[in-house]
Amino acid sequence: MKPTLQVRVSQHLSLTPQLQQSIRLLQLSTLELQQEIGQMLEQNPFLESDDEALMHDAADAPGAAPGPAAAADRDDEGGDGGASSGDAAADDAPGLDGVEFGAALRDDWENGTEGEDFDGIAESPALPGAAAPGEEVEAQDRNAADESLADHLRAQLACMRLSAEDAAALAVLIDSLDDDGYLADPIEEIAARLAGDDETARDELLERLQCALKWLQSLEPTGVGARDLGECLTLQLRAMPRSQAQAIAILICRQHLELLARRDTKKLAAATGADEDLLREAQALIVRLEPKPGRPFAGAAAQPIVPDVIVQKAGRGWKVVLNPDVMPKLRINDFYAQAIRGARGGAGSPLGAQLQEARWFVKNILQRFDTILRVSQAIVERQKGFFTHGAIAMKPLVLREIADELGLHESTISRGTTAKYMATPIGTFELKYFFGSSLATETGGNASSTAVRALLKQLVAAEDPARPLSDSALSQMLEEQGIQVARRTVAKYRDALKIAPANLRRAI
Repeated sequence: MKPTLQVRVSQHLSLTPQLQQSIRLLQLSTLELQQEIGQMLEQNPFLESDDEALMHDAADAPGAAPGPAAAADRDDEGGDGGASSGDAAADDAPGLDGVEFGAALRDDWENGTEGEDFDGIAESPALPGAAAPGEEVEAQDRNAADESLADHLRAQLACMRLSAEDAAALAVLIDSLDDDGYLADPIEEIAARLAGDDETARDELLERLQCALKWLQSLEPTGVGARDLGECLTLQLRAMPRSQAQAIAILICRQHLELLARRDTKKLAAATGADEDLLREAQALIVRLEPKPGRPFAGAAAQPIVPDVIVQKAGRGWKVVLNPDVMPKLRINDFYAQAIRGARGGAGSPLGAQLQEARWFVKNILQRFDTILRVSQAIVERQKGFFTHGAIAMKPLVLREIADELGLHESTISRGTTAKYMATPIGTFELKYFFGSSLATETGGNASSTAVRALLKQLVAAEDPARPLSDSALSQMLEEQGIQVARRTVAKYRDALKIAPANLRRAI
C-alpha cells in the first residue's frame, strides 16, 4: 500500500481549561464549593477573601511599601474590596460585592454555543438531606451539642455502682450496638470472640454478658439493647402502667407482630383472645412506641442544607435573590498583581500564570451564581402557582424548556439545578423538585406528576381508615377529576410517597 499525504479541513469544539473549570464549579454543591475555594485560597497567593483584603488595606505588605499605582487603585475602590482600576479593570474579574447578578457577564458556553462539550463531564449527585430556611445556625449548634448513643449510655454507666468486671462487660455491649440501638451481634458470638478457645472462660463470660444485657436494657432510651423489633417494643411496653391493653400489646409484640403488620384482625383476636375494642387499644399503644431507640442520637451527624437562592414575595408576584450567606467574598490581591504587571516578563512567568488562574477563578465563581440565579428566576416564573397553592398547583416542566428560554444547553440546566436549593415561604426544595413530567387530562391539557402525587397524598389522607382506597380506586378518582393515570402509575407514585398499600393502611 503506497503511503500518501492528505490535507483535511474540519471543525471541532475543545474545552479550554477555563471552560472546564466553569463546568466543574457549576455542578458543585455549596459545601463542595466552599471546599474548592478554601483549597484555591491556600494554593494561589493572588487570591484573597474579604477578611484578608481588610488586613492588607489596614497595614502595608511586609518588606515592601505599596507603589503609587496600587495606592491609586485602592483610592478608586474606596476600600470596599473591589477590583483594581486602570489596566487591571480590563483584566481582573470584579469582586463579588460590586457585581450585579443577572448582567451580561457570560462566556460562550452560557450562550448556548457549547454544543455537546458538556456531555463529557460527569455530574455530581445531589446531597441528601434538607433544612428549613433560617434553621442552619440552630441546627449546627444543636448537632455540635448532641452526643452519640454510646456516649449517652457510657454517662449512665459511670453513675452505676458495678464491679469492674460487670462494668467492662456492659461497656462491651455498648460498643456492640448499631446506630438504631439494637445489639448487632448475638451474645454467644461476642463471648466466643473475647474468650477464644477457652471454653470455661467463654461460659463465665457468657453468663456475665447476659447479666450485663439486663443492665443495658434498663438504661435510657427505653428499648436499647434489644435483639429484634419485638423485644424492643416489649421493653417499652413493660415501662408503661399495667393494663389489659398493655398485656395484649406485649403478647402481640412477642408473638404476633406479623399478624399486626397484615392487619389480620380475625387471626389476632383468635390468637390473643381479645375483642376488637381491646385490640384497637393495644394497637394504639404499639403505634406510640419508638422502633429505633437510637434514632434521636443519629441526627448529630446530619448536615443542614443552606439554600443557594431565596424566593421572596414582591407585590403580587415573587422575586428571587441569591443567599448572601453562600456567596464567597473574593478579590485579586492588588499589591501582588501590580508587582507582576510591573516586572519584566511577569505575564509569562509562573507567577503570571497563577495571577491569570486567580482571575479565571473569580470570574467563574461569578458565572456560577449568575447561572443559578437566572435558572431560578425562570423556574419561579413558570411555577408561580406552587408558591401560592402548594405542590398541587405544580405545572409540568422539563429541563429543555428552561434551556430554550435562557439559550443554554440542557446539560447546563441539569448541572445548575443539581444539589442547588431554593428557600421558599413553604419550605426548602432542591431546584430539581420543580421539574416533572406531564400527564394527559380529559380536557387535552397536561398535569404535572408532582401535582398528581400531591393530590394522591390528599386523597389517602382523607380516606376512611377502616376502608382504605386501593390503587384502582385512586386511579378511578383521579380519572373523575380529569387526570388519566394508570393503576400501575398510581402504585409507583404511592411507593415514592412512602404510602403503604391499602391492606396495610387498614385500621383494626
